[in-house]
Amino acid sequence: MKIKVVGSREEITNLSKEDIAVHLAFRPSNKDVFNLVQACPNIKSIEIPSSYHKTMSKSIQMYFDMAGIQLLKGDVWGHRGNLNKYYEVSDSITDKIDQLKKDGKTDDEIVREVTQSSKLSEGMVRFMLKE
Repeated sequence: MKIKVVGSREEITNLSKEDIAVHLAFRPSNKDVFNLVQACPNIKSIEIPSSYHKTMSKSIQMYFDMAGIQLLKGDVWGHRGNLNKYYEVSDSITDKIDQLKKDGKTDDEIVREVTQSSKLSEGMVRFMLKE
């Protein structure tokens, strides 16, 4: 799974219509969010740092709920945006999630185990469980 890392509002216009998961590394305005949804009509999740999450307007959060877009809190640790525009979740993590599902683990148990062994946020792991 690839997560598109967007470092500034100027990058929104360059996004692919195929992107379904995006991490915003800046504090987005309502206009930025609407521009993002227009640029990526198939978007399913938007991840922002928890400090920015607290300042998101209630109207944007309601819009996400109505549009079926998950607003996630988290950071993309160790990612160098100047080297790669995407943060790739390794196959070993998705394989681990699949194996834990087969082993009969609950979603909460899977989230706890995967977040402890990876740099993914709890919200992103929950998103991956549904996808």
